[in-house]
Amino acid sequence: MTEAITYTGEKRIHFGSIISTYRCNAKCNMCNIWRNPTKPATEAGVDVYEKLPQMDFVNLTGGEPFLRSDLEDIVSVLKTKARRMVISSNGWFVNRTIRLFEKHGNSIGIRISIEGLSHTNDSIRGMQKGFDNAIRILTTLNSMGIKDIGFGLTVQDINAGDVKELYQLAKMMDVEFATAALHNSFYFHKMDNRIDDVQDSLTALKALAEDQLKSRRPKDWFRAYFNYGLMNYLQGGERLLPCRMAHDAFFLEPNGDVLPCNGMDKPMPLGNLHEQTWDEIWYSESAERVREAVRNCPKQCWMMGSVAQEMKKHIKNPLKWVVAHKWLGQEITVPPKVERHPHSLFGVDGLTAKESMQLVSIRGARNPIQEQVVE
Repeated sequence: MTEAITYTGEKRIHFGSIISTYRCNAKCNMCNIWRNPTKPATEAGVDVYEKLPQMDFVNLTGGEPFLRSDLEDIVSVLKTKARRMVISSNGWFVNRTIRLFEKHGNSIGIRISIEGLSHTNDSIRGMQKGFDNAIRILTTLNSMGIKDIGFGLTVQDINAGDVKELYQLAKMMDVEFATAALHNSFYFHKMDNRIDDVQDSLTALKALAEDQLKSRRPKDWFRAYFNYGLMNYLQGGERLLPCRMAHDAFFLEPNGDVLPCNGMDKPMPLGNLHEQTWDEIWYSESAERVREAVRNCPKQCWMMGSVAQEMKKHIKNPLKWVVAHKWLGQEITVPPKVERHPHSLFGVDGLTAKESMQLVSIRGARNPIQEQVVE
């Protein structure tokens, strides 16, 4: 007699990340998505997005979502699927972004990647005037009264020195400020990202967390905890909170594959929305095999998508940390460093920061997609 399967996927989805395209007009030093673009004809359309379940929060990302000619239709559908929707963008397409928010207003939000002050940002992203365009979008949306806006960066050797100034800029502009760190995975098409001067990044994140703890906003206190988790991740430590991707959260590929996350070495599809319904995918033997892999995953990623809902579920952990460091005056200490980083950020085979920037220079400022105009 076959033993009945116990399905561990939760009915309520807390987070969904929709990878709308792998086309991108940026040429970032830490990401090779731009080298592996999808073809528009192969990218899932609204008929696929209409099959998605109800979610607490949905993130529309890429590649660069504003390269989708049907973006307005996608946004209209996804708004009905989640309580909150935020688009992740590199901030290049000024006019397209403004037009979208003129139509949808405060029913959507946006986070723009700004990887440093002007020169550093444009060098890392391989986009001349990328910083200027991003700031222009943020200031315009702010003047329009759009509330859910902000920017963030992926901390690495090259931009660690700009973290403090960017955070101060976010506070002056009264917008959200997000952080991430280098990861190696199939999603980024990179396995050779590395950090040589990890102390610079640790120092920047520690100073940021200390500043956030001085804020009057409780959200900033828990952001400080998240940044402490980034310090722990950079040192190669075990996650501070469990990972429940594929249990109450997922990623959707442009081809319709439902994935647990974007941090694994290889994609592990639960199923495909072109061919199946959501329930057929979510409550399947394939999905349970993927969840088992997630529960035993050695990668120890620390990204907001997989951390935010766990902070709410395990509120005692971050709350205890906040109380100790904000109210009891305990100093933030740098977590111990492991010998071998789970994402190989200490690997000798990776490119140094200097070498990766040389490659960005070789790629050149010209990019056919980028040069289509700032629309």
